[in-house]
Amino acid sequence: MTALASCPQPGPMLSHTPRQRDRRQAFAELLAALTRSLDRRSDISLMRGAFEETLRHIVAVRTIQLREAGSRWANRPGVVCEPESIALEVPGTDPALPGLLEATFDPGCCLGEWDFQMLGLAAHVGALVLEIERSRLQLIRAGLLNSGRVRRDGAAPLIGSTMIMQTLRSTIERVAATDFTVLIEGESGVGKELVARQIHDLSRRRNGPFVAINCAALVETLLEAELFGIEDRTATGVRGRRGKFEAADGGTLFLDEVSDLSLAAQAKLLRAVQDLAIERVGGHNTHRVDIRIVAATNRSLSELVERRVFRPDLFYRLSGVDVHVPALRERRTDVVELARYFLERHRSTRALRLSAGAADALTSHDWPGNVRELERLMERAVTLAESDTLELDDVPPTVRGDYATALGPSLRRNDTLRAWASRYARLVLDRCHGNKRETCRALDISYHTLQSYLRFPIHDPVTQEPWREAYEAASVEAESPV
Repeated sequence: MTALASCPQPGPMLSHTPRQRDRRQAFAELLAALTRSLDRRSDISLMRGAFEETLRHIVAVRTIQLREAGSRWANRPGVVCEPESIALEVPGTDPALPGLLEATFDPGCCLGEWDFQMLGLAAHVGALVLEIERSRLQLIRAGLLNSGRVRRDGAAPLIGSTMIMQTLRSTIERVAATDFTVLIEGESGVGKELVARQIHDLSRRRNGPFVAINCAALVETLLEAELFGIEDRTATGVRGRRGKFEAADGGTLFLDEVSDLSLAAQAKLLRAVQDLAIERVGGHNTHRVDIRIVAATNRSLSELVERRVFRPDLFYRLSGVDVHVPALRERRTDVVELARYFLERHRSTRALRLSAGAADALTSHDWPGNVRELERLMERAVTLAESDTLELDDVPPTVRGDYATALGPSLRRNDTLRAWASRYARLVLDRCHGNKRETCRALDISYHTLQSYLRFPIHDPVTQEPWREAYEAASVEAESPV
């Protein structure tokens, strides 16, 4: 492994760098950091981050990037040097899948012989890191190992059999096949992050990290350090660290609720989104990151642009490949399927069955909180339901609402279907201002059937029984063909 002629030549060791540290101790520190990140329950991308951060402190360079083959920037074989940077090829078991170890350093800082030796050893360790990541991913796909990316929020997968959900799944597959920036739109609670994760898992970046940022929670004064990172010695007591953009290198960066960014924050984000190049706080060099950006919003960005609260230049950089996630009320027939999924997921805690009345009430609700609201309701039912069946009375009044108001009295009185139909026919007749022909068209029944419903006594339950025989005879006569 030799450097090109343009590479910086080994120079004298500088007193302010840790280059005089014992080499064996430094190498032991690197291996110890990797050992700590070998927890099977952790995200597999954490090992690569531990490798980069530890090596950066040992060699005292500005940035260290370990990249896999297929990166849009990692296409230079061997050792490639640019001004103030050096890149070494990372060997692997498959010659067609090499990696790249890239280091950038301060202007005028000459690398010493010790630095070249350490980076050469680190390239071989980096190869081991990449092989461990690939092996873990193969085990995860084979179902032999739980993914470290399992979400602790308990979000439901994309469940639903309606045509609108089938269209959404098809859109996700087409979007995942590309590497373009994606904008996901939908109300709060519909599962926008879930869609973003599906896009990531189906894309070529599935082996890389998925880094999510809640833009609404970003502190204005710390935004640049949080997104782009910060250099050592930028301020007293401040240690250098990677930002979210660097943490997502080789994977997907998810910007959730991007509409909540202030105009100042949008301006800081604009250049990074356009060029995929960042500069750490306190740094002087700009370096590229190989990421895919997926943004999400619960408000229409185009309307925010018209109101001049969202930058149009950032909007045009984020939009174009748009994915709309439907609200739960737009796919009501999926409500029962989702509810049963949540109940089944908590079967180990308590087995609970959904009654027909409760299912109808859930379907009738508008669900302003969407899937998240339904999930919390099922958790409440598992906790508080008195029997093994989720009945209508177990559904909160805010959810059963008009459904319980309309059917509750009839259920308590044990009304027959004829009595209930007669009551409903009278209500429609009243809405039609007494016009029976219009009522027949609204109910899609004949005039004689409407007359039989109107003759049925519903106001005096005690006297219903003597009328039943006469009513049934009249109904048969009214419904017989003329």
